[in-house]
This record gives sequence, structure tokens and C-alpha cells, in this order.
Amino acid sequence: QVQLVESGGGLVQAGGSLRVSCTASGRTFSRYSIGWFRQAPGKEREFVATINWSGGSTAYADSVKGRFTISRDNAKNTSYLQMNSLRPEDTALYYCAATQRGLSTKIAVYDYWGQGTQVTVSS
Repeated sequence: QVQLVESGGGLVQAGGSLRVSCTASGRTFSRYSIGWFRQAPGKEREFVATINWSGGSTAYADSVKGRFTISRDNAKNTSYLQMNSLRPEDTALYYCAATQRGLSTKIAVYDYWGQGTQVTVSS
């Protein structure tokens, strides 16, 4: 089992930047792929970004490509999501998740989830 804790959410104006973090504990972190997902009130949870265990492969949702960057520091058991040029439609609860199955955009693939961190973007 892996425990994941997100942090770094907050309130930011449109056009601003924010970095959220996901720190893992409980089991070896380095061999897990990490995904970031978000869920706004009244909407389904959606894929945002993912990174494989080595950090050599990444994928992004079209809505965030060019604005968001996913990274990881295995020595710190942490994944980061750098969010730039934020828009009001980015407002959501952001979750990180882990899987041993490799890089994936599918929610069902991920075995472990954090509690989420709130990101609110004002206009």
C-alpha cells in the first residue's frame, strides 16, 4: 500500500501560477507511475497529467498542455504539478494517484489516491 498526501493548493487570480505537491509514504515510491486528476463541483473527475516511474515519459490533457508541467523527485518521494497561466475553469479539487501499471490517463488504473487539495482561480 501507498499513502499519498497533496499540498500547495490555494486561491490565485487568473493568469497566475501555483505548484501543488504529492508526497508518498508506506511503500517504495520510485517504481510507481503518478497521475494528477481534478474534479470540479457537479462535474466528473478528469485526467490532468501523468508521469512514469523514471520521469522520462509524460502526458497531458489538451486543456492544460503548454500551461501545466508534471515532474517528480524520487529521492523526496514527491511529484509536483506546476500550473501556469491559470484560468477560472481550472478551479477544482486536485488529486494525485499512483499505479504500478505504467503511465496511464485512465482513472480505473490507479490503485492509490490522495485526499485532494483545492485550487481556486478567480477572474
